[in-house]
Amino acid sequence: MPVWLQARYGVERRGVVALAVVLVVAAVFAVQHFWAGRTESVSAPQVARAERPFVKKGDDAKTGAGAGAGAGASPTPGGQIVVDVSGKVRNPGIRRLPAGSRVADALRAAGGVRPGVNTDGLNRARFLADGEQVVVGAPGGAMAPAGPSAGPASAPAGAGPAAPVSLNTATADQLDALPGVGPVLAQHIIEYRTQHGGFRSVDELREVNGIGDRRFSDLRNLVRP
Repeated sequence: MPVWLQARYGVERRGVVALAVVLVVAAVFAVQHFWAGRTESVSAPQVARAERPFVKKGDDAKTGAGAGAGAGASPTPGGQIVVDVSGKVRNPGIRRLPAGSRVADALRAAGGVRPGVNTDGLNRARFLADGEQVVVGAPGGAMAPAGPSAGPASAPAGAGPAAPVSLNTATADQLDALPGVGPVLAQHIIEYRTQHGGFRSVDELREVNGIGDRRFSDLRNLVRP
């Protein structure tokens, strides 16, 4: 510093250096504070749009308006139902069918109705319900009790027999009309009751040649000793 300035203000050299350091440090802090507080441009986040599931033309009115399908229709695409087809069909048993199938589809899956069986009381156009049984050729009409989830459209197509068939007094034709019983099995039943002096209980039906557990399960509620 000039001598005249030192003499006038009484400032020593060390004090000037210290003052200069303080000013430099203050300037650095000021610049740092200014740089940290500067405004930055921020871009708005992109909004993801949910894609609408593909719907075939003509189906959007049904799905968008919440229109219900017909009774027995599948609540989800590609669903399946399980039904029990028994009685006078070629291949009785459990069948898995696409949801929304009808009685006619169940009969085809079971190989069709056996020749000569009367199906006038069977509504082949009725929708099937999961867990129901379709009995073809039962006395008094074809039975198709619906499961607990079925609606009014899944009601039985016909009533069952008014009374169980007596194993001890029924004729061959009456036995032949029972589900799963043909002319040969009806003759076996008659031969058994002749050889053993009649049936004392329905459980004895298991001992007849040609009657297994499944067929006995179909017949036990339709017959009596």
